[in-house]
Amino acid sequence: MVSLTLLSTALMGLLVLATIVAAARIGGQRAPGADDSVDTYTAITRRLAEVVRTPAVWSIAFVVIALGVGALVVLSVGNFAFVEGFSGSLLAIVYAVVGLLLTGFVFLGAYFGVRGRGLGNAHGVAAGSFAAGLVFLVLITVQLLVGVVG
Repeated sequence: MVSLTLLSTALMGLLVLATIVAAARIGGQRAPGADDSVDTYTAITRRLAEVVRTPAVWSIAFVVIALGVGALVVLSVGNFAFVEGFSGSLLAIVYAVVGLLLTGFVFLGAYFGVRGRGLGNAHGVAAGSFAAGLVFLVLITVQLLVGVVG
């Protein structure tokens, strides 16, 4: 139990650091009187935006994720000698990956739903965070009532 607490503390610390760095970067970008030259951050985000808007990238990502989850499931439930000791851990990894994918889907659905209605990025992130929080709240409630995990 102590290791989970330490892991949670480390992850929250990293999240706080990432938030501070992101806020500093955004504040630096919106400084009044700044020159219009393109810095590396803007160039990278523009390039990533172009890549993400390509349907082939989404198709390849879906196939890779589906094959990866399928391979982990087969390895965790199969009778393979080299993963015999890790089968429980592999199944837990599968549960975590599927849970993160579903939570990401809920977050992005709420985010793009709000953005599609004309509101800003902050509103989209707030709605997505609220929806993802509801997913975690439902998971905790189900765990307390039924005991799904562990």
